[in-house]
Amino acid sequence: MSNLRERYNKELKAVLQEKLGIKNIMAVPKLTKVVINMGVGEAANDKKYLESAVQNMTAIAGQKPVVTKARKSVASFKIREGWPLGCKVTLRGDKMYDFMERLIDIAIPRERDFRGLNPKSFDGQGNYNFGIKEQIIFPEIKFDNVDTIRGMDVCINTSATNKEDAKALLEVLEFPFKR
Repeated sequence: MSNLRERYNKELKAVLQEKLGIKNIMAVPKLTKVVINMGVGEAANDKKYLESAVQNMTAIAGQKPVVTKARKSVASFKIREGWPLGCKVTLRGDKMYDFMERLIDIAIPRERDFRGLNPKSFDGQGNYNFGIKEQIIFPEIKFDNVDTIRGMDVCINTSATNKEDAKALLEVLEFPFKR
């Protein structure tokens, strides 16, 4: 079991229950899944870019991503329907907690000119979305093997029903929000 999951179950769940004033311990918000998405627009011209992105995503997430394809043709971007354009991976369980632990403790503090995550990036259902500009902030990525710097989107889904509860959950997990 990962350290973050163990700490959440033993300490942080009770703290969050008291902070939110929830009577039932089973109603306390928790992480349900993390989706990481990397769009690779250059893959329309050269398939090597997509292979490199898949390798980077595999190293970061710890499991092989799914290659996403274009849903419809766009003439101005010279893209045809069904062409591979990116990759995504959905993490649940222990892999999700391992990724979150590495993200919070190692990767986010390594980001250049980092001043905190935007606290307004919650949607109405208790999910949090943010972008990472460079994949090289993760220690699994070897800087010498990177062909281009790529960004990625991270979507953190929680069992919270509103953004206040979701923000309280992420604050308990020590997410670095702007003040």
